[in-house]
Amino acid sequence: MEEHSKQQEPSLIKWAVKYAATAGIAGILCCVAPAVLFMFGLMGGIYAVSFADFFYAEDGSTGIGSWVLRGLAVLIGIFGVYMYRKRQNQCSVDPKRKKKNLILITLLIFVIGLGIFLSLEKWSSWYFDKYVVPAQQEEYRQQDFSR
Repeated sequence: MEEHSKQQEPSLIKWAVKYAATAGIAGILCCVAPAVLFMFGLMGGIYAVSFADFFYAEDGSTGIGSWVLRGLAVLIGIFGVYMYRKRQNQCSVDPKRKKKNLILITLLIFVIGLGIFLSLEKWSSWYFDKYVVPAQQEEYRQQDFSR
């Protein structure tokens, strides 16, 4: 058997999904984390809403915290492309194929990551409206009655 000193070329799809999922979740962590913690009973409605509100401006628009998370998501995507390129350069792959793979991985990470981000944003908005906000209002009512 012939021994290869070069590493095997990384899988485009696995690599893209790994970094896109990480980026997509990081970008919307401000809403997904409190929704999941509320879902498992680890956080009440009042705290879940205040946790999410930390990332948004008073008028409900995107705040600095959300932009920081979205910037982190972009950095994760860029890091994924950079690491793929670095890993691919260790393999004996045709230069044209390397360039095509680099374009593909960039597009895949962007599209899949954005899709995950938008899907989780839609889900968390629905979940907050359907479950968290009513629980928050009930917790406020209970606090008013106990005074």
